[in-house]
Amino acid sequence: MKRTVLFLLVVGGALTSRAWCQQPGPLPAAEAAIRAVDESYTQAFNNHDARAMAEFWSPDAVYLDRATGDQITGRAGIAEHLAHFFKHQPDVKLRLSVDSIRFLSPNLAIEYGTAKTLSPRAAPDEVGYSAVYVKREGRWLLDRVTDEASEAAPTHYQQLKALEWMVGRWVDRDKEDNITITTECNWTKNQNFLTRSYTVATQGHIDMSGMQIVGWDPVRKNICSWTFDSDGGFAEATWTRKGNQWFIYNKGVLADGRPASMVNIVKQLDKNSFTWQTVDRTAGGEMLPNIDEVVIERE
Repeated sequence: MKRTVLFLLVVGGALTSRAWCQQPGPLPAAEAAIRAVDESYTQAFNNHDARAMAEFWSPDAVYLDRATGDQITGRAGIAEHLAHFFKHQPDVKLRLSVDSIRFLSPNLAIEYGTAKTLSPRAAPDEVGYSAVYVKREGRWLLDRVTDEASEAAPTHYQQLKALEWMVGRWVDRDKEDNITITTECNWTKNQNFLTRSYTVATQGHIDMSGMQIVGWDPVRKNICSWTFDSDGGFAEATWTRKGNQWFIYNKGVLADGRPASMVNIVKQLDKNSFTWQTVDRTAGGEMLPNIDEVVIERE
């Protein structure tokens, strides 16, 4: 019995839709009327006229914000919500972009689009929406509007979290040449960057030191680093992950002005050790020998 009822509902809906689609005359006019409502609604928004905007909603309309879970019911409640919004956003403007309007019956339509709010006090906010329009007493009214929840972009910390294991103090001791390389890595405030300071000491005397900043470049969509050494050289690099290895492609300038480049390969062995290797080294256009892989341990 339930299957029969469902079948009749589906077939009945299909026949109704087909009959409506066979009437090409009213459809363009109805769509034009809804788009005119959109324009008037946008104008009322940009005038911060909450009462005028509320008149575009049906008396028992519902507004749902999926991002916050807020649901506002009724024309009066929507007017109050809008007035509160404008009080705290005195410069906000609205820009609507309608993607499509689909008619379910002569008096019922669904609109899909994007709403973008602009304010000199905040970054532009853009959200997709669906709006159900009903036609009552010759007027198209908003009956239900849903703002779609948008996924927040990953934070810089989330982009760098794969390198969090580097935080701490690390030591590479070459007992044969009595050279000690010490590196200390820390998060900056708000965990938007990693800083790595290093020293190279021979028989306890520091020969060189430097500083590296590792961060997420939102334009290039890459982890990047900037390195400065005590001799006056500096370099910029991009980090690429391949399995459990990081390839760090460096390009920089030596203290004497010669261009230099190299690729550092870092591989984490466990939480307390990793390997470091340098290949494809150049200075002033000349190739230099590779630096063999070494194991660096947490101190």
